[in-house]
Amino acid sequence: MYKIIGADGRQYGPAGADQIRRWLAENRLNAHSLALPEGATEWKPLHTLPEFASDVKPAPPPMAAPAPAAAARAANKIPAGVCGILLGALGIHKFILGYTGAGLILLLVTVLTCGLAWPLTNLIGLIEGIIYLCKTDEEFVRVYVDGRREWF
Repeated sequence: MYKIIGADGRQYGPAGADQIRRWLAENRLNAHSLALPEGATEWKPLHTLPEFASDVKPAPPPMAAPAPAAAARAANKIPAGVCGILLGALGIHKFILGYTGAGLILLLVTVLTCGLAWPLTNLIGLIEGIIYLCKTDEEFVRVYVDGRREWF
């Protein structure tokens, strides 16, 4: 006979092994539900009791909590990356991320050199666009949104 702490936090029992197996099958208990075998002084999870080892379903691995905040804060990652690759010499990807000063530098260098610096400023935009798109949302937010890293 066993006493059981149910999912509602209340104590049940004494209950026999067959009753506990039925509760396990009905998902009223799980591998981590606490049980106190008759004559024992310590509550133990069901999965540690050998008589229930074959009856308990292994607990699914904990799922990572979705990070909607990171995804929402990284909303500019793809537009900035694509503009960096296609229009890097104009600095549009910098303006998208809110780096007005860096965007103006790229734009003015390209315009004031009458396009002679275009290969260099375009290469900078290409590299930065690829870097943006290769980062995870969390890393992008950490480096470019929170960290305010303007170059590479």
